[in-house]
Amino acid sequence: MASVTFDHVVKTYPDGTTAVSGMELEIKDGEFMVLVGPSGCGKTTALRMAAGLEDISGGIVKIGDRVVNHVPARDRDIAMVFQSYALYPHLSVYDNIAFGLRLKDVPKPEIDKRVQEAARILGLEQLLKRKPRALSGGQRQRVAMGRAIVRQPQAFLMDEPLSNLDAKLRVQMRAEISRLQHDLGVTTVYVTHDQVEAMTMGDRVAVMRRGELQQVAAPQELYDRPVNLFVAGFIGSPAMNMIEATLERSGGTLHAVLGGQRISLGEETMSARPALRGYEGKRVVLGIRPEDLEDAALVPDTPGDRRMRGTVRLQEALGAEIMVHFEIDAPPALTDDVRELARDAGDDLAIEKLDSNVANHATLVGRFGARSRVREDETADVAVDTRALHFFDPETGLGIYDDPPDLQKGPT
Repeated sequence: MASVTFDHVVKTYPDGTTAVSGMELEIKDGEFMVLVGPSGCGKTTALRMAAGLEDISGGIVKIGDRVVNHVPARDRDIAMVFQSYALYPHLSVYDNIAFGLRLKDVPKPEIDKRVQEAARILGLEQLLKRKPRALSGGQRQRVAMGRAIVRQPQAFLMDEPLSNLDAKLRVQMRAEISRLQHDLGVTTVYVTHDQVEAMTMGDRVAVMRRGELQQVAAPQELYDRPVNLFVAGFIGSPAMNMIEATLERSGGTLHAVLGGQRISLGEETMSARPALRGYEGKRVVLGIRPEDLEDAALVPDTPGDRRMRGTVRLQEALGAEIMVHFEIDAPPALTDDVRELARDAGDDLAIEKLDSNVANHATLVGRFGARSRVREDETADVAVDTRALHFFDPETGLGIYDDPPDLQKGPT
């Protein structure tokens, strides 16, 4: 096994487009690192440079202690798993898995040993004689994984390997790939656009935007302490609500003022984010995750100054919970980060509102308990968990904490 290191790596195309800019990232030996970000952020380009499928314009890529900038892909001792399964339709499962080993003139007994072991690990033992056309999507992906495993590489590089599968199968394969990587202990770099995949699979997650790393941290760290507005809005499903607010002090307590509503920020909020005191009387972007909003009728002991009132516009009943979309009389955050996140999500209505720059009503999403009895077009009181609020500087987009999170902080 080996580490994979990007040292000030740059990729610039002949037309002047820079896909990756000064990337500095070390993936530790045996670590599962996920690169995530919107389409065009440079994550696949970075992976392809590590694989030797893309030339490096600047900087150094190392696998273990070896600089591989000019080493051909076949000699880098890595195995790639692609979005397309890339199986040979005329070959059996056995022969597809064994194909790369035969090219390397590995002895037949060793090939058979490795193929049989990979088939056992992946549950393909009964399918070795079948052709790809007789397999399901999940089985084909297992064959592609088997072809990588038998190589016994120093690192796995995976480029959106689950994107062609249906939702239920993706969940199953996420768990299988995570288990497999844990059992094998092979350094793995995994590219995905799906932040749910990133959060559930990675030891650490690297969030990219416009060719640059935004934050590299354990999944829970990204969720709890996003370094900036972009990371905060990208990580989490449904996405974090972003509202324009002003911080004002009243009766010795700091409040977030949202239009005509005020939310009291308790001592636990201030102790977790002491830098907020420097924003008294100033505008901030207030971030509230849907899971930190609840029907106030279900938590009647919530103080009045930790509630907001809104008009319910839409309900999505999901059985164990209800996604409630409600409108409040307060302006949404109008920053470049928020616009970019809306474009990436394909939210045309949000983009229209943001680009018109006249929106004075924010639509928030709350994850309410299944016993909620709120109704569409009626007013609802919503309890806010102020301990979990997020605050960002509207000019820089940076999170307001004490010190900003370490860009490359490891698992905690």
